[in-house]
Amino acid sequence: MHMARRSLFFILLLMVGLTSSVQANGTRQPTHEFTLDNGLKVIVREDHRAPVVVSQLWYRVGSSYEPPGRTGLSHALEHMMFKGSERLAPGQASHLLSSLGAQENAFTSRDYTAYYQVLSRDQLAIALELEAERMHGLTLPEDEFLREMEVIKEERRLRVDDNPNSLAYERFLTLAHMASPYAQPVIGWMHDLDRLSVEDLREWYRRYYQPSNAILVVVGDVQVDAVRSLAERYFGPLDNTPSPAARAPLELPVGGERSLSLNLPVQMPSLLLGFNVPSLSTAEHAWEVHALRLLEAVLDGGYSARLASHLERAQSIATAASASYEGFARGDTLFLLSGVPSQSRQVSLEQLEQALWEQIDELKQTPPSQEELNRVQAQMTAALVYAQDSISHQANQIGMLESIGLPWTLLDEDIAALEAITPEQISEVARRYLVPERLTRAHILPVATEEER
Repeated sequence: MHMARRSLFFILLLMVGLTSSVQANGTRQPTHEFTLDNGLKVIVREDHRAPVVVSQLWYRVGSSYEPPGRTGLSHALEHMMFKGSERLAPGQASHLLSSLGAQENAFTSRDYTAYYQVLSRDQLAIALELEAERMHGLTLPEDEFLREMEVIKEERRLRVDDNPNSLAYERFLTLAHMASPYAQPVIGWMHDLDRLSVEDLREWYRRYYQPSNAILVVVGDVQVDAVRSLAERYFGPLDNTPSPAARAPLELPVGGERSLSLNLPVQMPSLLLGFNVPSLSTAEHAWEVHALRLLEAVLDGGYSARLASHLERAQSIATAASASYEGFARGDTLFLLSGVPSQSRQVSLEQLEQALWEQIDELKQTPPSQEELNRVQAQMTAALVYAQDSISHQANQIGMLESIGLPWTLLDEDIAALEAITPEQISEVARRYLVPERLTRAHILPVATEEER
């Protein structure tokens, strides 16, 4: 390693080590949790650096909860949460928040649906009152439902059906998740959207939009006693009907090697490899998940990572190559490798896959050096520490963990968990999980469009 870069590398390690040490020894943001009598869980993290607060309400329901034939329910209901309640006309809540300078939005995933507001600390009561109103008083008018379903269908056309890469990935997931509802798209299949009814949404709302199935997360310039008082005032009176117990989406661990070829109007061919692996919710041992996270970083953690340095620059096999792994999920998940072969060198998808396997096999046989592991640990630690500057990020992490059934306290243990992983453990998870029996492969191939013919 060049002397100047070596010095810079150790300065980075020292800075990150000091930062994480300080964070671990007393400057963690004070965080409190309590549960109302009706089952609503409330988590409050104090961060007094700016007079701002983020309020988020998370529901433990997403696309993986949906039965076949009714996909898209959770996302459609998210849209309808802005379309009026017993005391508010459609769009009135959004207009009120906008007039106060607040930001608001919502998102649906496979595992949860969340609603959030970012606003001045003295306006928190307004956000909580509005959320409590639509938790128990949503009206779901049919005329608004029919209009909104057309909006959702158009969203699907734009984001998926008319986007070849998104369409390819959606179809890839249907094969990669053989036994799991993670195969279902969050937005839903178009034929299911065509037959969803407003009564389907009303039943979904009654089943899952209950206090005991929700987590209220408040992060910012607040005091816990004040938040407790507001939560009791607005959410405390709401009745609760327990939601059905949810089971983790589990995958067949060794389903056999599967392949999919898709001919789509893409500019260049590409390769997608997915291995069925556990998440932190389903792993027998937590260290496996943290080792998989670091394995991803060894392969694709910046300019000096292996895929970029070997496949893109040294060998010029790929114009792009990447790895990704989401260890925080309610069920079993995927470790992904993808790439675009070099067209100028006429590299085939088979040759690109062989090059990816060579990188995997090298890690299986020879653990990364301690120096390489230290580098990726430092990068991940720095990202975790710096992300704490955002109150929205802090709230997102708390709500996400709690929604998938894990305690928010894992946030404060994450850096130590990553630092405890050894080079041999990274090789071990590669040997255990990156195997053909867990593999789904997709070849995305260009097909001429009408204009090109």
